Amino acid sequence: MKGIILYQSKYGSTRRYAEWLSEETGFDRLETKKARIEDVKRYDPIILGGGIYASGIAGLSFLKKHGDRLSGKKIIVFCVGASPYEENAFKQIVDHNMKGALAGIPCFYCRGGWDMDGMSIVDRNLCKLLRNVVAKKDPAEYEIWEKALMAAGDEKCDWTDKAYLEPILAAIG
Repeated sequence: MKGIILYQSKYGSTRRYAEWLSEETGFDRLETKKARIEDVKRYDPIILGGGIYASGIAGLSFLKKHGDRLSGKKIIVFCVGASPYEENAFKQIVDHNMKGALAGIPCFYCRGGWDMDGMSIVDRNLCKLLRNVVAKKDPAEYEIWEKALMAAGDEKCDWTDKAYLEPILAAIG
């Protein structure tokens, strides 16, 4: 059988990682919004990638909805965020998202990008509001994501790197 990479990307970084994984593995790739379980269940392994938004992993709902129909398949998840990798922060994301039937599924982190100009008006305004709240704190007490938020500012940043694929490729076997 051949694997598939499902992904949900709002601003392009997750799509880029899905494309790179597809190039490395020869696996098909498909946006989760277009995925049909009847088609996906024919693949093994199944890799799902999604951006992190408000502590949730985009696209994970596909696995939650169809997990029972994918039993026995090798499933791997990767998530993409703007913050640098930090073990405790990543553990919180995993604990928040990978519970119940998803517990035990390998999950990996890839760093994405930041582009205020490319964001929707809602996301841009939320980021500005969040930045205003964070700015009131002592910078010495910032969490890793707060440091990243404040450092990125309005600059366009791209931290995507194929090196983040190495543990995912190793997990595929």
